[in-house]
Amino acid sequence: MAKSSNQKLKLLYLLKILSEQTDDGHSMTLHGIQSALQAYDISAERKSLYDDIEALRNYGVDVIGESKGKSYEYHIGERQFELAELKLLVDAVQASKFITVKKSAQLIKKLEGLTSVHEARQLQRQVYVADRIKTMNESIYYNVDILHNAISRNVKIRFQYTQWTVNKELQMKKNGELYEVSPWALSWDNENYYLVAFDTADAIIKHYRVDKMMKLVLTEEGREGREFFEQFNMASYTRKMFGMYHGTEQTVKIQFANELAGVVIDRFGKDVYLRPVDGEHFVAHVKVAVSRQFIAWVIGLGKGAKILAPEAVAEEMKRTVRELAALYKLT
Repeated sequence: MAKSSNQKLKLLYLLKILSEQTDDGHSMTLHGIQSALQAYDISAERKSLYDDIEALRNYGVDVIGESKGKSYEYHIGERQFELAELKLLVDAVQASKFITVKKSAQLIKKLEGLTSVHEARQLQRQVYVADRIKTMNESIYYNVDILHNAISRNVKIRFQYTQWTVNKELQMKKNGELYEVSPWALSWDNENYYLVAFDTADAIIKHYRVDKMMKLVLTEEGREGREFFEQFNMASYTRKMFGMYHGTEQTVKIQFANELAGVVIDRFGKDVYLRPVDGEHFVAHVKVAVSRQFIAWVIGLGKGAKILAPEAVAEEMKRTVRELAALYKLT
């Protein structure tokens, strides 16, 4: 009887079967392994399987054999990643704001391939992180790669930059005019990727949200601004305050200046309802845990934001402002 073409791949399929079907809680007998190989049109004698399993061990695969009742069974023991490590990676992907929903699903599917099908079910978990808002720009992964390439090649980049409007649409800044800067560093801060770059025209260091960069390309021009970055403190530059502090959850009505539409969408997601009230302002109703950090966030927006309701929250803002005024001896 002629052997199938898959017979030459017997050792590879054996590794695939053991990796996918076994773990510390699930093992297979030689008969079960033979049946699984037969599904790939591969025949295997018991003696040859002993040799194959030993070959996998010599290669470095942790194949464990042990007696279970009247049978002798095999399973994969130590793997490149422990289940707890994979769970941690899945949680990080789920919780990361800059990774889109689509890309999150793709990455988690790949992580599932690093363990058995049985343990992979434990990776199909949902991490709930305060109504996590995922980025909507799928090109961010390619942008990050291009930026790292530009930095390593020591060249400038060109791109178009976008911003959110009150109508929750991305529009080009400067009417689509190309930005040209010297990229020096990438920072992942407040769950967003930022490019820190030197703007030759203004002779200053600026930062840009990577997911808002469009049509990003490398140039042949060398980077500028080295003398600025030799004294640059990245940690100080990227430090921001909006901690996860406990507070009473309430729906708060806030009036914002139109130019803060992007700030509001970034914070509360694209589904937030923005109601224009005049040509310069809009109102948003947002559900927040009212805490000192929330009050500080609103204060940080200056005259561009004003709490309208509930009255108790507006009064808390007034008390905070009075306390600050007293602290600085203002009347």
